[in-house]
Amino acid sequence: MTGRRRLWRWVVVVWVVLVAVAGGVTVWMRDAAEPWGAYGWEEAGPTPSLPEGWESACAGATPDENGRSLCFVRTRR
Repeated sequence: MTGRRRLWRWVVVVWVVLVAVAGGVTVWMRDAAEPWGAYGWEEAGPTPSLPEGWESACAGATPDENGRSLCFVRTRR
């Protein structure tokens, strides 16, 4: 093997190692910059109740093969 081939091989190996290390450092720094999140729900409140008259608004909804139907009720607050 000639000296020039050996030099190119070392250049490629060093480049691959640098790319791998830089990628690992990038992922590590990105994860370190994010604050630790709490496990579970934050500020969980009670489930809101359905508005008055929702049964009549959803009476025309067509159920699927499992008997479930989808109905959107818009309310103003």
